[in-house]
Amino acid sequence: MSQGGTAMYARLPDGHVPPLVARAVAAANDLGFELSVHPATGRLLQSLAGGVQPGGLIGETGTGTGVGLAWMASSAHPGVRLLSIEIDADRAAAAQTVFVDTPNVTVLCGDARELYEHGPFHLLVFDGGWGSAKAGDAPVGVAEVLVDGGLLTVDDFSPMTTWPPRFHGELDRGRHYWLTHPEMLATEIAVAPDMAVVIARRTAGLQN
Repeated sequence: MSQGGTAMYARLPDGHVPPLVARAVAAANDLGFELSVHPATGRLLQSLAGGVQPGGLIGETGTGTGVGLAWMASSAHPGVRLLSIEIDADRAAAAQTVFVDTPNVTVLCGDARELYEHGPFHLLVFDGGWGSAKAGDAPVGVAEVLVDGGLLTVDDFSPMTTWPPRFHGELDRGRHYWLTHPEMLATEIAVAPDMAVVIARRTAGLQN
């Protein structure tokens, strides 16, 4: 979820986003929800979701009104299931309406921990809630939530300019955790001048 993310879509040219994304953005505007995924991050998620093979499972925490989920659903194979969870009941209901005609998408209302019970995932997108280690919370165990070779993303970072990464002058522990995880091949991608995403692939037995 990106501060001011919803408003960014109003500045994009017509036809720049898939129709499903436009519906989710409209739902966000209806609720006054301003924390939709950054459009550049959405495009990255669209690309990653398009690489998940039929029979795969995509998970997302922090649905909002479904903007990030819509980016992924717009490119995912019909044989891929997408499961997202949102703790706010009004936003979850709005997202469920957005995807009412998208049978491979399910939106749950609840805490992020409930999502992990449905894994392991081929792609797991942390966009809010417990488990990403970004807000000082305990990270999820990768072996429990990702298949071998599965990907996870954590977004809404400022692009890294030093190593180790720092935030407000202190070690950025969440970002550092994933970038140095011994079972993950991880990197950071700057999708915009002010926005970066950490992408990590689980590789069982890897020793960095």
